[in-house]
Amino acid sequence: MTTPGSMVLLTRLSRAVYRRASEKLLGVRLREYVALTYLRDQGPIPQQDLGEAMYLDPNNLVLLLNDLEDEGYAERQRDRSDRRRHIVSVTPAGERALERAERALESIEDDVLAGLNANERETLRRLLVQALEGVTGSVREPRVAATRRRG
Repeated sequence: MTTPGSMVLLTRLSRAVYRRASEKLLGVRLREYVALTYLRDQGPIPQQDLGEAMYLDPNNLVLLLNDLEDEGYAERQRDRSDRRRHIVSVTPAGERALERAERALESIEDDVLAGLNANERETLRRLLVQALEGVTGSVREPRVAATRRRG
């Protein structure tokens, strides 16, 4: 009997997280959480760069950013050096929403990764960062992952 490949396993794990990470639990939709986390960790960035990092086409990115702005979680400002571009940043309200969502995600992580001990979780996290670096060229270490090592 053959076992599923790594990509199948990652997809299944991702779906398990997605099913548990409801807007009601997190306070934001999961893709909003991902965008806000990226904005917080990378600092204000061009809108196009955010779309590329999240693998979103421009239309879907605009819809996402409209929702984030409507909630007061992110803002777009014209780039002073190139008026055709927008720079996107997380707002203080977005930071607070992230903190609430991260607390909720801790319980999801504990549930989904219950079969791993603390060292195995850290190894998994480190390997995932390494894999992402291979795809994107760089991954800045998120502040939360660097400070919170759960068991």
